[in-house]
Amino acid sequence: MSVTVAQLRARLTVRHRYLGAVVLWLFGALLALAFFASVGWGALDIAPMPMLAIFADALGVALPWQFTAGEQAELMTIRLPRTLLGVMSGAALAASGAALQGLFRSPLADPALIGMSTGSALAAAGAIVLGAGVSTLPAFHALILPVAAFAGGLLAIWLVYRIASRQDRTDVATMLLAGVGLNAIASAGIGLLVFVGAEPQLRDMSFWLLGSLGGITRTRIVAATPLLLGALAALPLLARHLNALLLGEREAQHLGFQVERTKRLIVALAALATGASVALTGVIGFIGLVVPHLVRLMIGPDHRTLLPAVILLGASFMLIADLVARTIVLPAELPIGLLTSCVGGPLFLWLLIRRKSVGGS
Repeated sequence: MSVTVAQLRARLTVRHRYLGAVVLWLFGALLALAFFASVGWGALDIAPMPMLAIFADALGVALPWQFTAGEQAELMTIRLPRTLLGVMSGAALAASGAALQGLFRSPLADPALIGMSTGSALAAAGAIVLGAGVSTLPAFHALILPVAAFAGGLLAIWLVYRIASRQDRTDVATMLLAGVGLNAIASAGIGLLVFVGAEPQLRDMSFWLLGSLGGITRTRIVAATPLLLGALAALPLLARHLNALLLGEREAQHLGFQVERTKRLIVALAALATGASVALTGVIGFIGLVVPHLVRLMIGPDHRTLLPAVILLGASFMLIADLVARTIVLPAELPIGLLTSCVGGPLFLWLLIRRKSVGGS
């Protein structure tokens, strides 16, 4: 019995959806395991049953397992805010990378490539060096530095977008090249600030240049949560638009999509997610580059499945990297950006080699 093209396409669609559902469940389970490992392991290990009792106590429910005041303070004051930040920032960086790769139709696109991350780092480094007189104030690290980093990232993406825009149209190739140029300028500015900075300022700048989830507070989490969750909720709604852009801008316009408006919205949401993340964690590389590429190899380019899967895997990757960073060299803590670069760089090279070998076979 012969099989028509329509029947074959329907079977492939069902198979693709089944594979996507399985991957989403697996990534969800991985995120749950990474979450409990992140809040439970560290310099002070907390067993699973006391951990559940602490969470239940916060909700006003008493469970029979005992826990100490030190375990409760460690979990609720330090571990939980840090883990929540890791979930949101990892998901934001990965989702931004996936959206930009779909927009630029290039697996090499990520938030750092168009200048967002380095723009944020330059603004933060400038605030540290130029604001030496107020750096001891409590509001400096809690408010001034994050606001400066966020403003620097938004300014960078605005400059790139203005350079790439002409007659109400945005040229993607020009935007990428403008991002490369802006990255060079921002890197030179950061190098100059490192050269003139004093020893205490260099320690503060290392946070922004290498990245860390440490030092987070509930106040900063509450302030950043609406920005991060808003961007994470909005990006998957643009999945159909991103799928249409994969066909080309002219084809997407023929399908009824407002291409220029879609490009502006995607860039704005990616800037919002990345800027809020970098403002709290510093520059953490390769999550927005490697995670979307890896997921795309597993389940294909359909953004309706790709974006939720990338959000789950990006959050898991950040939590696992942070757990390793703060436990591998106890009592010290390894910068998480250094760890993600050490892991992400070779992994990305492997993905490129694998893609080349598959394409050439």
